[in-house]
Amino acid sequence: MANVLTNLALDIQKAADEIGRELVGAIPSVLINADGSDRVAVGDVVRSHFTRQPSASVAITPSMTVPEGTDQTVDNKTATISKAQGIQIPWTGEDVRHVNNGIGFGTIYGDQIKQAMRTLTNEIEIDLLTEIYRNASRAIGTAGTTPFASNFNEVAQIRQILVDNGCAMGDTTLIVNSLAGTNMRNLAQLQKANEAGGTQLLRQGTLLDLQEIMLKESAGIRSHTKGTGAGYLVNNTGGLAVGTTTIPVDTGTGTVLAGDIVTFAGDTVNKYVVTGALSGGAFTIGGPGLRVAIADNAAVTVGNNYTANVALRRNAAELIIRPPAVPSINGVNRDAAIDAMTVQDPHSGLVFEVRAYVGFRKAMFEVSAAWGVKAWKPDNIALLLG
Repeated sequence: MANVLTNLALDIQKAADEIGRELVGAIPSVLINADGSDRVAVGDVVRSHFTRQPSASVAITPSMTVPEGTDQTVDNKTATISKAQGIQIPWTGEDVRHVNNGIGFGTIYGDQIKQAMRTLTNEIEIDLLTEIYRNASRAIGTAGTTPFASNFNEVAQIRQILVDNGCAMGDTTLIVNSLAGTNMRNLAQLQKANEAGGTQLLRQGTLLDLQEIMLKESAGIRSHTKGTGAGYLVNNTGGLAVGTTTIPVDTGTGTVLAGDIVTFAGDTVNKYVVTGALSGGAFTIGGPGLRVAIADNAAVTVGNNYTANVALRRNAAELIIRPPAVPSINGVNRDAAIDAMTVQDPHSGLVFEVRAYVGFRKAMFEVSAAWGVKAWKPDNIALLLG
């Protein structure tokens, strides 16, 4: 196999170094499962296991016989590689000659690689944030109103949701859009060095950690359009107990979608996130479920459209990213490419593959990746509405 990419390796690696400067907040805030040598195909499944919290302890009774112990159920969830995407860059011999009379092929090619990685990174960021916000536990804030208008109280409020869910606060991030970030930067108490404890925000614009939570911005923060559901009532004789996640309803009309915010009559505090759309007379909410018991026939209200700023602990979601599959012939992975190079972005950990193909007086370079995203733990995710 010809080693045609060697002379372009510096341009490729330089482009990868610049990816970390993109406005992405979700990618560096989740578990990244990246391996440049292990290829995957769309539809491949990754499995993860979870243990349940025991319902109660048992009294310890001295005995010469060792107790059997209490059987426990180990649950599992799966993540699927859902996409294999590439950016394809064609060059003819005449194209190369033309640009070599000016700025040069190497410079333009390096910029094309940078922009290809930028496009793929942004798509991955959007996929992650979509998966995360649709699998949150509860929400705080006002739909349609950008947070941090006059203070940063929302940080403490979203922290309360997570700690009440049993989430450990280490390695926890709040990811907001640039509007919320601007409001945060405008807060006078964070700009004053004697109150903020430093000048990073005032001088460099760096959002400081607050309430044990790292703050990051993302251009991929999602806007959610609510379902059309109205008039639904809880449909369960005896009501719904604390911890319930499947909500049976009746009498209403319209849709209740994943990502909708619902509230219940009789509960004036909690805003629950729908993680499974209404189907067969029931929808699901994120774990750990209802915080208070809900009576039968309690009215269900679907909240307004909102911007989905998200807070999560790193172990709540995962990005699996690999080079896309190619045919394996006699144990060698190859197709018509004459050369291939795997590049791992040192800032985000993302793995991209660059492949070179030649045709009749023409060449084509492809930048590609295959990935899947999964929110494993709704208990460790909360929304800040905007």
